[in-house]
Amino acid sequence: MLQFPIYLDNHATTRVDPRVVETMAPFWTEKFGNPGSTSHSFGDEARSAIDAARESIAAAIGASPREIVFTSGSTESNNLAIRGLAERQRRRGDHIVSVTTEHRAILDPLARLERQGFRITLLEVEQAGSPRAGWLDPARVATAIGDDTLLVSVMLANNEIGVVQPIAQIAEVCRARGVPLHCDATQGVGKLPVDVEELGVDLMSFTAHKIYGPKGVGALYVRRGAGGVRLVPQIDGGGQEHGLRSGTLNVPGIVGFSRALELCLDELPAETLRLADLRDRLFAGLRRAIDGVSLNGPALDEVGADGARLRLPGNLNVSFARVDGEALMMNMKTVAVSSGSACTSANPEPSHVLRALGMNDDATRASLRFGLGRFNTREEIDYAIIATAETVSRLRQLGS
Repeated sequence: MLQFPIYLDNHATTRVDPRVVETMAPFWTEKFGNPGSTSHSFGDEARSAIDAARESIAAAIGASPREIVFTSGSTESNNLAIRGLAERQRRRGDHIVSVTTEHRAILDPLARLERQGFRITLLEVEQAGSPRAGWLDPARVATAIGDDTLLVSVMLANNEIGVVQPIAQIAEVCRARGVPLHCDATQGVGKLPVDVEELGVDLMSFTAHKIYGPKGVGALYVRRGAGGVRLVPQIDGGGQEHGLRSGTLNVPGIVGFSRALELCLDELPAETLRLADLRDRLFAGLRRAIDGVSLNGPALDEVGADGARLRLPGNLNVSFARVDGEALMMNMKTVAVSSGSACTSANPEPSHVLRALGMNDDATRASLRFGLGRFNTREEIDYAIIATAETVSRLRQLGS
């Protein structure tokens, strides 16, 4: 039986899996010690839980436990990676390379650094109309890197159009020039196979609340050992997390983060197929029921050189001709969707990601993002098709 409203905004955040809540529960009421307390069993118990979670999360991405720094989420991880490296490595140069379609949690720290005198290059991506729309050619990275480049930052999977970037090939380019690579993998970890060694990244941000875990906890992978990177802390205090991120650790959150990622990996093969099937069903149904529906981002069946799909399985971003996307979103009371990133929803400007694909303001404003997730069903998708079609028809009649 359908329950309303139907949630199709899983790129913004996800419902916490009940299995994750169950794992976290004792660490609020029974095992509530501070992991920094070394004089009693309460602290020892909390510290043991943190250690186990760190080992589990590290193993999930092919890292070692000492390479995991816990943070409050991907925004903090991105700031620590970018600003922490920039402040330390400026002797190498003042140039940073990134991409026009990055999340604001990348673009805004870069803008701050630019105001401080750093030079920022934002690379263009494949344009709308291409089956690889939104994709970054590694050759563009190679051309952009100079002798003064101190960092390249490219996201793994885009939060609006779902395009998956060729991070391994970009890493090869960066390695050949001796430039560290940071990857915002917020939308990728738990949804795609992710191994930091195979990807070749030096820094990688990810978070719990996009993978059915709690809000307010994330991590930054920081490569250690030969070829490792060193950062300047952005928060000072008690020296936690190898001195990189001071502050009392969020024990329930970290435990939940670990469990959430574990569940995602266990269910990844089957869930990838299920979500892709639901996403394709949604798009096909919208096109049958509504005229003037256009896909934004890469083609649903487009694959990269490695044979993997170029789009996240649960992502669908579409434009509806002759309809304002904001009005459409607000009038669909029984279906929760979005017009873009939750972190920029207060900004009335059209999506910078869709603009970066070369789309005009009318097409950009007519767009909606559907984010499918673990708890969505075929019945919900079929209802969403009907609800969207009825709302589009009603708005078009009002506008005619």
